[in-house]
Amino acid sequence: MLFSETSGKKIIAKVRVADTSFKRFKGLMLERGKNFDYALVFLLPRETRAGASLHMLFVFFPIDVLFLDAGKKVVDKATLHPWALNYTPKKAAKFIVELPAGKASQVKLGEKIGWKIKGQKI
Repeated sequence: MLFSETSGKKIIAKVRVADTSFKRFKGLMLERGKNFDYALVFLLPRETRAGASLHMLFVFFPIDVLFLDAGKKVVDKATLHPWALNYTPKKAAKFIVELPAGKASQVKLGEKIGWKIKGQKI
């Protein structure tokens, strides 16, 4: 479950983690929009702006994206559309959270985000 530690509100029930180079490379490429009912959390090797840049090549549906610093606070957010060539966050990020479009609408900059996978808080 992905949730706001600031407000205690649930954002989305399912979470998957992109914690390997291949999972980070693949991301949502070639995923079907109807199957994207989860948060995809990218664990980046270091906190950076350039290393947190995203593209939407071979992603066929819009998504919301949260960029989190090392303390898991939201430093930028965006809605990205299919085939967008590049989005670089305004501030360095250590974590990226990709969500179905509209799921991040209530999340605010500075809010602290947390996630649990099978009851285990990460």
